[in-house]
Amino acid sequence: MRVVLQPLALAAVVVLAGCATHHPKRVALTGDPLVDGQNALQQGPARDHVLWEYRMAASAFRRGQFAEAKKWLDDALPRIGGIIANDRDAKKARGLFHTEARKMFIGEPYERVMAYYYRGILYWMDGEPDNARACFRSAQFMDADTENKTYAADYVLLDYLDGFITARLGGDGSDELKRAKASAKNSTPPPYLTNANVLVFLEFGHGPVKYAAGEHAQMLRFREGRSSARSVSLQVGGKKYPVLAYDDLHFQATTRGGRVMDHILANKAVFKDTTSVVGDAAIISGLALASTGEHNEAAAIVGGLGVLSKIFSSATTPEADIRAWDNLPQFLSFAALTLPPGPHEITLDFQGADGRTLVTKKVTFTVTEARRDLVLFVSELNS
Repeated sequence: MRVVLQPLALAAVVVLAGCATHHPKRVALTGDPLVDGQNALQQGPARDHVLWEYRMAASAFRRGQFAEAKKWLDDALPRIGGIIANDRDAKKARGLFHTEARKMFIGEPYERVMAYYYRGILYWMDGEPDNARACFRSAQFMDADTENKTYAADYVLLDYLDGFITARLGGDGSDELKRAKASAKNSTPPPYLTNANVLVFLEFGHGPVKYAAGEHAQMLRFREGRSSARSVSLQVGGKKYPVLAYDDLHFQATTRGGRVMDHILANKAVFKDTTSVVGDAAIISGLALASTGEHNEAAAIVGGLGVLSKIFSSATTPEADIRAWDNLPQFLSFAALTLPPGPHEITLDFQGADGRTLVTKKVTFTVTEARRDLVLFVSELNS
């Protein structure tokens, strides 16, 4: 009997050893993404570095710390440009006994899109619209590989800004404008104002929230964030301009269809259930055989296999990865203005669905003849 049970015990040890994971020191959080991110980069696991760089970039961007935002995005973007399919931890995450969350975080497509989108705005601020356009195109590429082809590469602003810059540089952006209008769900972008000298990027609302569903938390799902604001009223020089939301990140997160990883996690969940049921049945059968007192060796084998099956079931980890770039907005918008040289003040009223003003922000700036494009970024989430 010992000869029979020893291989089973050895197999159980191998499974458990394979499941053993190192738990890094938990980083104490202050609630400030810039402080927490720096601590996480120094003390936290390397697989979370891109996640914290995303968060720090967004926070720095909203504080006007544009050099810091560029630094974090420039470190993150090379990692996500060639999606890390061959990363060792990514391979392990596809195995039965390792969680998806152990892989290097690069984010879901809408998160990768936003990294390129923010970097494109920063390039435009620096007077490099051609590089900005390249980023907007890369962002659209991040959204192109969808299971639901109806919603592939359907960001309104990405196409619109691509064509806007192309037209500004003397090219033909009509195809991009046509695609942007075709993708519009809530509001249609206007014709290009090619003589604009003030470009205003706006964002409002809180982005999608990830959560896990299913008996074994194997299904990645998204719920809408807290987003009271639905539009913006922009006032400058005695004129008022309504600015509507062109893109909705919650819509983008929930219309892509399934991921390859979803199928892997579903199979893990089935394996977990099956091995658990088989284990229960084998243990009960082993006990029944042992109770007769006549088939001790068979009882030991069957019972041992049942225990081993239960160990495999317990060690299987089908949980979806719900790490998230959690300081994204929900809505994206853009306005192009033509203003005379001199000082100006823009008043932005972020409004709810009923038109009531929820938050008001004022931005002062000076238009000079020397710089054609003055790029402003205003977020309801400014800290």
